[in-house]
Amino acid sequence: MTTATVTRSGTHLAVLVVLGLTHLLNDLMQSLIPAAYPILKESAQLDFVQIGMITMTFQIAGSLLQPVVGTITDRHPAPYSPVVGMMFTLSGLVSLSLAESYAMILVSVALIGIGSSIFHPEATRMARYAAGGRQGLAQGIFQVGGQAGGALGPVFAALVIVPWGQPSLAWFAVTALMAMMLLTWIGSRQRAISAEFAASRARAAKAGAARHHAPATIAVGLVVLTCLMFAKNAYNESFRSFYTFYLMERFGLSIPSAQMMLFIFLVAAAVGVLVGGILGDRIGRQRIIWISVLGPLPLTLILPHVDLFWTGVLTIMINLIMASAFASILIYAMDLLPNRIGLIGGLFYGLNFGLGGIAAAILGVLAERYGVETVYQICAFLPLAGLLAWFLPRLEPAGS
Repeated sequence: MTTATVTRSGTHLAVLVVLGLTHLLNDLMQSLIPAAYPILKESAQLDFVQIGMITMTFQIAGSLLQPVVGTITDRHPAPYSPVVGMMFTLSGLVSLSLAESYAMILVSVALIGIGSSIFHPEATRMARYAAGGRQGLAQGIFQVGGQAGGALGPVFAALVIVPWGQPSLAWFAVTALMAMMLLTWIGSRQRAISAEFAASRARAAKAGAARHHAPATIAVGLVVLTCLMFAKNAYNESFRSFYTFYLMERFGLSIPSAQMMLFIFLVAAAVGVLVGGILGDRIGRQRIIWISVLGPLPLTLILPHVDLFWTGVLTIMINLIMASAFASILIYAMDLLPNRIGLIGGLFYGLNFGLGGIAAAILGVLAERYGVETVYQICAFLPLAGLLAWFLPRLEPAGS
């Protein structure tokens, strides 16, 4: 009997779709922060360093608690903890809509970050449990929701926030209430689905399919994955925080036009994570990691030197390829530590936030000192970090 046969259980597609929808709502609210930067920059008279610090505050608040929450829920599952996280996000959005000072903006984005840090670990665990034997598909659906939510932020900024101003951010508190209702339903299903997952793992262990990796293998794998995540997130952050400014400065676009370009870029990410998750089930996680991190290098090198049309084409291609990495990185890490799903989910979503925040602060300083265009010329070399994938330990497919 093969490992895949032993460990495969039913895929709870409805639960995965609802999880993806809650991830969409969560990340939509997060994405309103960078989407509103042009408005906040003008209303609060901010410079690029302060913009970078806002991102760093949000990202670090969203990263520090995630491994802690993940570790706690590994020992004491808390199926309704994402609902609590949404309460923090709701309060942060309302506070940001009323913020009149730089300090208040920082407090507001920190609250939204804390909400996200509580949401991700338990939601990631539920996606793992509901996947059956189709982990790539499950993480692809979960993450495509997040990417789609991130992509919608610039659209709502162009259609709502720009014409109606900063107070309109409070209107999006409705999305937090919707997410809380959906997460309450998911929490009610977790006990039964987790029991099914545990039974599947027990059958795998009885058949000898379960594997434990040496500490050195785990350490090397996690270090390499962290380095790859930093390079990937630094490049992505150059777009999330500064792409609109780049388009406005270099090509003279208006704020709504630049926001729509950012939306197209982020839609490509949504497609990329789903395709990467599905392909990872078929051709292996390591191949996807290689392709997605190193593959965009020729395109990133060309990007700073082309006109507006080719800027749009190249950014779509770059993000389509690069976004395909995260599902495979996350599942690879879970295969390294299969009994610490909450910790891995919290750690890697936390890294996604924290490393992106550090990168945003560094890029903000570079943009202020040397200009936004120089930032993209420097970031063009970041995909070279994909060469580090050579050092990833070779793992057999986990199938669970």
